[in-house]
Amino acid sequence: MDFSNCRVLVFGAGISGIGAARLLISSAAAEVILYDGNENLDSDELKGKIIESSAPVCGQLRVILGEFPEEEMAQLNLAVLSPGVPTDLPLVNEMRSRGIRIWGEVELAWACGRGDVLAITGTNGKTTTTSLLGEIMESYVEFLKTSVSSVEASAGGGAQKDRVFVVGNIGNPYTEAAARMTDSSITVAEISSFQLETTEHFAPKVSAILNITPDHLNRHHTMEEYIRVKELITKNQGAQETCVLNYEDEILREFGKTLRTKVIYFSSLHKLNKGMYLDGENICCSDGETERVLCSVKELNILGLHNYENVMAAAAMAFAYGVPMEVVRKSVCAFQAVEHRIEYVTQKHGVVYYNDSKGTNPDAAIKGIQAMDRPTLLIGGGYDKNSSYEEWIRAFDGKVRYLVLIGQTREKIAEAAKKCGFENCVLADSLEEAVAFCAAHANSGDAVLLSPACASWGMFPNYEVRGRRFKELVNHLD
Repeated sequence: MDFSNCRVLVFGAGISGIGAARLLISSAAAEVILYDGNENLDSDELKGKIIESSAPVCGQLRVILGEFPEEEMAQLNLAVLSPGVPTDLPLVNEMRSRGIRIWGEVELAWACGRGDVLAITGTNGKTTTTSLLGEIMESYVEFLKTSVSSVEASAGGGAQKDRVFVVGNIGNPYTEAAARMTDSSITVAEISSFQLETTEHFAPKVSAILNITPDHLNRHHTMEEYIRVKELITKNQGAQETCVLNYEDEILREFGKTLRTKVIYFSSLHKLNKGMYLDGENICCSDGETERVLCSVKELNILGLHNYENVMAAAAMAFAYGVPMEVVRKSVCAFQAVEHRIEYVTQKHGVVYYNDSKGTNPDAAIKGIQAMDRPTLLIGGGYDKNSSYEEWIRAFDGKVRYLVLIGQTREKIAEAAKKCGFENCVLADSLEEAVAFCAAHANSGDAVLLSPACASWGMFPNYEVRGRRFKELVNHLD
């Protein structure tokens, strides 16, 4: 799309909105209106974040805060929504009824960016898989620079590849990197359901849907809608592209049968004729004729069956792109756990502390407790996303000595625990109080695990801040 002489509304003044506005005014002669409903924001400060002294400015920028003037809407050509802006807001519905095109940051970045895109979505495991795939592709680019085999080097079109961008929901806005992408770029993107809602032409070369379990129902309202949105990642893929799916997810197993794109499954429970699978302690791949062992799980630095699935997904995507086995193997064996995902913090007085702040829904938190191999004091609770917690509590499997609850959901989770026959719940007023209780009541040989099963909002701006505060508190314990 040619943005010249377009009037574009960027809705939301957070990190994604700033990135989108900066991309538009630096690369196109567009008139950009940055809008946020929070009238207490500083418009001059926002402009300063967008217009950097060293960056070119091709377009014009205005900032509107508070109520959006109706007369402004008549001149809009495009609205770019930040992921946190619900698509069913009255203002958005009004724009839609007027025929104004509605995009999100992913669609904008796709329109402005270049090169190959490998995109990952799913309820859980996105960040780990994205980080791992990013490291595999970085190693691949280095391999291409030193490879003496032109046939091998060109397997993924890679002879011309020279740079990797890791972007999206992982914390690096796609729009911040798009202007620097070239035909030689490889982009590895973590894509959330909020971002997929507003895609139109987005078409990754390789996509993956890791799993689908209930989450964000306060935003998507029904499970059917949440599933539909997740599946949009494949909407524009054709017969030459590839989608990687979890064979153990019944929804995705059936969805794969409907796709026109190439499909690769990975499985933690079944040996597949074609695809990636766990066979005992070995992660294997098969093309239907030859079975090869990628690695043993004992060679990995990350814990849990869910992480073995993440490794299989990343490896399958890399193989689909043409990355050689030895490059993938070296990367997966060197990979360390990402911050906030069953992250080892420290050991004090024989008690091991783990930060799983990224466990922001019950299914993710189930993976966290399943990875524990010792008695555990578990810290949970936070913002209510209309989740149910019984399945999480039933997954404790006798490991949890105390469930220490914080935040908006603490009474709701305590009631669910009681219904499941778990009585050892403690309600704390803050994370500080929860950590202090755990430190006082843990025995040598125990684990203390922050794995909230809830979002952080209401107490912390995001799960990263929550996790870092947990680590601070733990590291300052006597």
